[in-house]
Formats: sequence, C-alpha cells, structure tokens
Amino acid sequence: MTKSLQKLMLAASLMLSGACAFAQQSVAFIEPADGATVASPFKVKFAVSGMEIKPAGDMSANTGHHHLLINAAPVKAGEVVPADDTHIHFGKGQTETEVKLPPGTYKLSLQFANGLHQSYGPGMSKEIQVTVK
Repeated sequence: MTKSLQKLMLAASLMLSGACAFAQQSVAFIEPADGATVASPFKVKFAVSGMEIKPAGDMSANTGHHHLLINAAPVKAGEVVPADDTHIHFGKGQTETEVKLPPGTYKLSLQFANGLHQSYGPGMSKEIQVTVK
C-alpha cells in the first residue's frame, strides 16, 4: 500500500469516527405507526438515537429517559416535564408501555428529558397521531 493511499484511508477513518461522535440525536416511535388505527389498550414502543437511556436521577451527560405526552405540546428545553394524566413518565428507563384510551383521535408525543425530568426540547420530541376505535 502506498503512503498516499495510507494517508487517504487514515483521513477517511478519522472523518468517519468524527461523524459517529456527533451522531444525530432523536427519538422515535417504533410502534404504533403514525396514522394507525388501534384497539385499546394498545402497545407503544419508543427508541432514542445518539443518547443513552438512564433512569430518573442519573445526570450523566447525553442520557435521559422517555415521557409520553397525550394531546400535549412538546416541553420547552430546560423545563420540567409535568407529571399528570397527559404526561406519563418512564423514569425507570422503560422503552414500551400499554396505553388505554377511549375511542377518538389522539396526538402522542414522545419527549426525552434528563435525570431531573428537564426536557431536551422539541428537537428530542416526536409526534404521531393515532385513532382509537
């Protein structure tokens, strides 16, 4: 292998590792799909990318846990996610739950927050709509 090819491969490797270090941070619903019609109760599964799930109380960098919001707007960055019937906390690090709702159309929002339940803001939120039959 020539020195110029070695340098090119090293440069490509460094760029790739740098890109991985700054992976996109996001949350997503695995289930149900946006626009789905579901029967109650229904399973909700969620995921996070670029951060690690840790239980409430753990304030390690780039960590947090999920909150499921029902017909509620994303929580502004730095604000504490309320704890009520429309803001469900998953402080043990859960990534799925079963939701029971009466028939109707609902906006479900996934909100990621740190160990003190302080929201990472709309950038770490995802909304879907479901219809419960």
